[in-house]
Amino acid sequence: QVPLVESGGGLVQAGGSLRLSCAASGSLSIMNPMGWYRQAPGKQRELVARITSGSSGGSTAYADSVKGRFTISRDNAKNTLYLEMNSLKPEDTAVYYCNLYPFRVNYWGKGTLVTVSS
Repeated sequence: QVPLVESGGGLVQAGGSLRLSCAASGSLSIMNPMGWYRQAPGKQRELVARITSGSSGGSTAYADSVKGRFTISRDNAKNTLYLEMNSLKPEDTAVYYCNLYPFRVNYWGKGTLVTVSS
């Protein structure tokens, strides 16, 4: 069973916002180094945001394409990772996944689909 489950995707107009969630289960702690990844139709999966471990201060980094628009965060008490997405663009349309950073192949879940209409 994959210990990460993504949710929160949907259809939104350009300029809108969405908040994605990633619930960790079992023995997996969300305080590990984590990342949000996305895969657009016909393209390779890419990293869009990452956060270092809680013990390392939880610093964040973003792909240039989302910098200033997306924010990665987590709630240790809920063992949940978040991705706040603002000023969405049609090119943000993709299936979004969470995983460790670097990712583990057997941790890929089903993802959550984000569709941004123009």
